[in-house]
Amino acid sequence: MLILISVLVAVAAFFGWMSSRVLKMPNTIGTMLLTAVSSISLVLLARVWPAPHDWALRIIGQVDFERLILHGMLSLLLFAGASLLDLDALRKQKLAVGLLASLSTVLSIAGVGVATYYAARLFGFRASIIEALLFGAIISPTDPIAVLEMLRRVQTPKYLEAQLAGESLFNDGVGAVIVLGLLGAVHGGHPSLPELSLRILLASGGGIALGILLALPIAFLMRNVQSIAVDILLSLALALGGYAIADHFSISAPLETVTAALVLRYLTERQVSETIAHIELHRFWSMLDEVQNAILFVLLGCGFLVLSFQRHAVYLGLSEIVIVNVMRIGSVSAVILLLKLIRPRFQSSIPVLSWGGLRGGLSIALALSVPRDFGGVWIVTSTYVMVVFSILVQGSTMGLFLRSRPQQDPDDLAEVS
Repeated sequence: MLILISVLVAVAAFFGWMSSRVLKMPNTIGTMLLTAVSSISLVLLARVWPAPHDWALRIIGQVDFERLILHGMLSLLLFAGASLLDLDALRKQKLAVGLLASLSTVLSIAGVGVATYYAARLFGFRASIIEALLFGAIISPTDPIAVLEMLRRVQTPKYLEAQLAGESLFNDGVGAVIVLGLLGAVHGGHPSLPELSLRILLASGGGIALGILLALPIAFLMRNVQSIAVDILLSLALALGGYAIADHFSISAPLETVTAALVLRYLTERQVSETIAHIELHRFWSMLDEVQNAILFVLLGCGFLVLSFQRHAVYLGLSEIVIVNVMRIGSVSAVILLLKLIRPRFQSSIPVLSWGGLRGGLSIALALSVPRDFGGVWIVTSTYVMVVFSILVQGSTMGLFLRSRPQQDPDDLAEVS
């Protein structure tokens, strides 16, 4: 395990340096690109010199991607993302965030599911409608890790940043709950739509309620101690412990973590710096977030070593790039038009929200949780193709969609209520 950690950190550090100094690319995009190229090179080199490939495969083969991401890194990454949000901007965009995270996500899941049901047949896969909807639930939610990293390096107006970041943090939990609900339907019979909806509602509501409940005592403890180390440890305990408790009781751990982070921020942000170590907490979670992101994107690039890619599954994945993005545009447009009917002066951008909805490591972790005999092969391959395109292409070209947007607008933070 020590060798694995050492290799991942060393690769992340070296490729991060290469990205900044040589490629002049954003750290995460350059790191993933270099790791992917290295992985593919090792696979090709294995035909004449298998030793390096076999060594790398033994190292990376120790990684359980699903367990590491879903039950390890995700808790800290989500907590960090929510802790670093602009709460004032998020409050002003609460209705937009709520509708994008719920209605837009559900519309996209349904649209991607139906389109995938027919597309899979074109490439020789006998996917059931449940399998197709499951893929839609895996790939439709935007990934908060990738989105937040992208927002930190591009100049985004505050109102769009709040909409994109807030949506990605909450629709992530919605998507995960729907995935687990559909998997439960497969293993436990075929519940009716009202039954499945009730399960999803209880899991989502339970996660939000638990996040609020756990944040209250942590905020009280932080207000009554003057220690930077203790403040950091208490926030870590909330991030890790809350996620673990939610996971144990089968309620939405991602929603619990995001809610806990936001409630903790709300309860402590008005406390004076002598009581709460605001600057130190911000620095700690910023650095932890960047280090974890670098390692996560190295792991995503290493996927070319450990995943088996079938040709027809790759073709299906390429077609999903079109399907997913078209459905994303449609679902976002429906929500934005609805918001403009409610409030004509509402500010947003369909192109920015559509193209900025990146997919990342969470989608791959969810795809790997699907049983192999239940569409696991084509679901994993299609998800990986979509994630690589999303990070390398969408993530690197996002600035083009923002150049025509005004950076300052008096109506940017107009409240939607």
